[in-house]
Amino acid sequence: MEAPDSISYLTQREAAEIDDTLMGPLGFSVDQLMELAGLSVATSIAQVYKPSEWPCSYCMCQASLCWIGCLARITVNPFLSMEDLSLDWSKDFDVIIDAMFGFSFYGTPRPPFDDLIKRLVSLHNSDQVDKERSVIISIDIPSGWHVEEGDFHGEGIKPDILVSLTAPKLCAKKFSGTHHFLGALRENYISPEFLEEQVEVDPIKQFYKWFDNALTAGLREPNAMALSTVGKDGKPSSRMVLLKGVDKDGFVWYTNYESRKARELSENPHASLLFYWDGPNSHVILSF
Repeated sequence: MEAPDSISYLTQREAAEIDDTLMGPLGFSVDQLMELAGLSVATSIAQVYKPSEWPCSYCMCQASLCWIGCLARITVNPFLSMEDLSLDWSKDFDVIIDAMFGFSFYGTPRPPFDDLIKRLVSLHNSDQVDKERSVIISIDIPSGWHVEEGDFHGEGIKPDILVSLTAPKLCAKKFSGTHHFLGALRENYISPEFLEEQVEVDPIKQFYKWFDNALTAGLREPNAMALSTVGKDGKPSSRMVLLKGVDKDGFVWYTNYESRKARELSENPHASLLFYWDGPNSHVILSF
């Protein structure tokens, strides 16, 4: 599996810094990030093993627990201990999700995780070749791998699928499985710091600054904006229009007086505008 030049890979330090920013200035909680990660993993698995076609049993190996369920029903059974698991997982599980260690891992896996890793490695032993074995899906970092150098001893887990969260870490270059999904935050959407004391008192002047930044970035049609309106029936509608001017009296765009947006504005003068500028990684919402 060749690594496209368009993909950026993170070092262990860079991954930690992004996490610090997400949970610091951007205000994400651990629960929120875990929920996003879970959604990314579930979506990735469903891409390969559609619940309607694959009523698979699966096992999830995590740093604090092991649990099993069924992809078709998305149900979870009580947590399992190591003693509850058989020696040959291929008999019990179609899919095994490896989520024991993330990008902060270093050193040698400690008990009981070292034994779990050995069991995952054993699925690829030569005596498993002639029979069906469980599919291994690793989350972010195949457990036991070096975050940057990968499985440099060649004796670690060999996942079939890798789901990289935020962005792939350097070890992903050594991944040779069938599917590599980029989950959670595909791009780094962290914006430059914006302090309250930097804001113009006049909101129109502040908009001019932001709009000039969008123009300087060379974006295609930075004056494109989403206009959302609500008619007397209470149903919202949105469409893209082009900003034609802005002054102290407001924002100007052109429209057909017979259009739906014109009709809804005549019924309800309250509306919202949304500008999104990809280059500067910013957006502006105006309500009136």
